[in-house]
Amino acid sequence: MNFEFFFNNLPGLTITGLAFGAIYALIALGYTMVYGVLQLINFAHSEVFMYGTFAMLWTVMALGGADANGVELVAILIASLVAAMAMSAVIALILERVAYRPLIKRNAPRLIALISAIGASFVLAELMGLRDRVAGWFGLDDDLSGYVGKARINNSIAGVVDAPRWNVAGISVSSIDVLVILSAVGMMVVVDQFVRRSKLGKGIRATAQDPETASMMGVNPTRTIQMTFLIGGLMAGVAAFLYMLKIETTKFDVGFLLGVKAFTAAVLGGIGNLRGALLGGLVLGVAENWGSALFGTEWRHVVAFVLLVVILLFRPTGLLGESLGKARA
Repeated sequence: MNFEFFFNNLPGLTITGLAFGAIYALIALGYTMVYGVLQLINFAHSEVFMYGTFAMLWTVMALGGADANGVELVAILIASLVAAMAMSAVIALILERVAYRPLIKRNAPRLIALISAIGASFVLAELMGLRDRVAGWFGLDDDLSGYVGKARINNSIAGVVDAPRWNVAGISVSSIDVLVILSAVGMMVVVDQFVRRSKLGKGIRATAQDPETASMMGVNPTRTIQMTFLIGGLMAGVAAFLYMLKIETTKFDVGFLLGVKAFTAAVLGGIGNLRGALLGGLVLGVAENWGSALFGTEWRHVVAFVLLVVILLFRPTGLLGESLGKARA
């Protein structure tokens, strides 16, 4: 174990971990909302995220990100964010309409819905994988580094980032990490307040708590489920945008491991709990980054899942353990 390296770089390791954790948290939001309303795990949500990464990439390439700077680059980034959110939202809605709604109408067992989710996940991934392989035949590439800015994207965000890294109290901080953390936390707060205070959000909570009573009180369950998938898809799109800012490259199977990590974050914080998704994501990101510094990068994933097992042994409902339907306004 490299204690000297760990303690010498603890602040930087923590910030980087929080950045990855913030992305996990945004993806975990989709898992936790669907579980809160339908009591099932949407394993295809990782592919909703993956399609958002490609939408972000294609938008930047189409708008000429390689030659952009200043205001033009900011406009391209905003357009790519909108494209990522739109793509992920559309995929999420199609998923709900094709893979879930027919089963819900027939009152199919949850195991059947789970199998449907796994099947949809493979279909979505392989469809993009086919496109990925065809692109490879023509020498195309899914890497942003050659299309955006001169080196990395955080060299060229005018008015926001003046340098690739900032020195804060002697600590080198990546400007992209700060942007990712603040953006993710901000979006999570917006969604949390929307679900707690808006009329539609109260309908989502009512459906999560007691679907039959909510329906008798005038809540449309089909529309509520649609909105749940829509919100989860939009947040997956934001996560995809932030992920591409930080990592810059994507593949058709990029969602698999990130999806597992996001699901772990949701369970860690308390499945069905919006604030738990944020807390679980941040804790998971920091823990695995600390673990990789102490034990080596090959132990990164092991540390994350061991942490999950340990916490569930002592607190089976997760860190916060409060369901979506019981959230207070």
